[in-house]
Amino acid sequence: MSTPQLAAFKVPAVENEPMRSYAAGSAERKGLEAALAQMQQELPFEVPCINSGDLRLGTGRLAKQPIPSDHARHLCTYHEADEATVASAIDGALSAKAEWEAMPWNDRAAIFLRAAELVSGKYRYKLVAATMLGQGKNAWQAEIDAAAELSDFFRFGVKYVEELYAQQPPKNSAGSWNRVEYRALEGFVLAVSPFNFTAIGGNLPGAPALVGNTVVWKPSPAATYSNYLVYQILAEAGVPPGVIQFVPGPPAEVVAQAISHPSFTALHFTGSTFVFKKLWKDIAANLDKYKGYPRIVGETGGKNFHVIHKSAEIRNAVLQCVRGGFEYQGAHIMCDKNVLRCRGYMFPLRFGHLDSRNLLLSEVAKIKVGPPSDFSNFMGPVIGRPAYDKIMGFVQKAKDAGGEVLIGGIGDDSKGYFIQPTIILTEDPESITMKEEIFGPVITVYVYDDADYEKTLELIDNTSPYALTGSIFAADRKALLTATNKLRNAAGNIYYNEKCTGAVVGQQPFGGARASGTNDKAGSISIFYRFVSARSMKENFVGLEDFQYPSNLI
Repeated sequence: MSTPQLAAFKVPAVENEPMRSYAAGSAERKGLEAALAQMQQELPFEVPCINSGDLRLGTGRLAKQPIPSDHARHLCTYHEADEATVASAIDGALSAKAEWEAMPWNDRAAIFLRAAELVSGKYRYKLVAATMLGQGKNAWQAEIDAAAELSDFFRFGVKYVEELYAQQPPKNSAGSWNRVEYRALEGFVLAVSPFNFTAIGGNLPGAPALVGNTVVWKPSPAATYSNYLVYQILAEAGVPPGVIQFVPGPPAEVVAQAISHPSFTALHFTGSTFVFKKLWKDIAANLDKYKGYPRIVGETGGKNFHVIHKSAEIRNAVLQCVRGGFEYQGAHIMCDKNVLRCRGYMFPLRFGHLDSRNLLLSEVAKIKVGPPSDFSNFMGPVIGRPAYDKIMGFVQKAKDAGGEVLIGGIGDDSKGYFIQPTIILTEDPESITMKEEIFGPVITVYVYDDADYEKTLELIDNTSPYALTGSIFAADRKALLTATNKLRNAAGNIYYNEKCTGAVVGQQPFGGARASGTNDKAGSISIFYRFVSARSMKENFVGLEDFQYPSNLI
């Protein structure tokens, strides 16, 4: 591909995608209800593997994506990638690399800007409906994810890459010109995406592709259909065949084959800490196979905290805890990765007073649980059988250890995987639900003595290996600063008087450290540095007349 560069283009100004409220009687409510009805009438869908634009349906292995609110039905049947399909996907990605990287930047940018328009316009309701049915989100949670955040990732990604490419050496010696180019990585990128955010499904392959990489994308089995829609949108926007290879299938097999290939150059991952650590070790064991040192970018587990100082406005703190703990059934990554995954909520001693406790319990009691297609339901199902059993198991372990279930603690898996919002009161800050990631609608409350505020902050810092997000509630500025300093390394995203979920692209770059990941900040310019390899260039305009320096002369 050869094309003249006849101007220095500037991308359009970008703004966060306005979120639609889906209020009763609104046009968007009617549009979404129609999309849901059509999808339920037409399902189950068939999802292929896609290698270089070719649909592969003959792998011989089929799997289903159940609907978590009605597990007797399934949203789609998908063809699982076998060894030959994965090998073909890798070869296709490598073959497409040179032409994609050589495409002028403004053309790559235009493709992703068009994809953002398709997400926020033509396919908005379809994406939201697929996320509601397949991943159990209510309308608002699906909207802020599949419509708003996904289009934000694409639009702001273009803006950030423009800024990245503009970073050039500030000085030039006389008679010379210094430049830096930001090359795509040498090889292919493997993207392994999670179930809980359709937007992350799009960003994990999208961010590396935007800077010229080609990607093998293995979506989560529990988000296969929504991710397939994202792939189709990218193709319609103009991403050439081969740039992103779509390979649903058994995670362990697909990933193992990809990271064993000599041209594997980077992992872009969101998922469990256990799996990420294993992959890191496996990649290290394969180092002698690779041309270089692979980049490893991962967002993993979390155990996010809310610490509430005696000066906090209690009603706000309580309502923020309810939202942070129970939105999307506690399965946020983006901010609270599972809400409760919260390390727990640390309340001041006055929580022991009936008015504060009753306020929390009365608000939680208002939460309605059921299928996302009923817009009055605040909470839907957890994602599947393993999650249901794990969460209920944590509740039982907490009770066995002496924790008091103040509300909830029960589930119903007869039709869908529904768990009631649960609050556990513990007197043991080292209890299992204060330390381990649950990824479900469970809040653990620990009441501390007002005089022990700083000791409690140290407890939060040392109780869990994770460091994803956290919230500090206080009207006293000194209390906020004390907590901020004490918890400096306990969270990659910290919030004042706000729930620990809901990071927005372009506003709160997201990522955690310690066992929560590599903290490369999705939704910022930082993530793009991980998928480029800079090359410094110096051009000299004036030839030498002698090889010797003045200091060599006598």
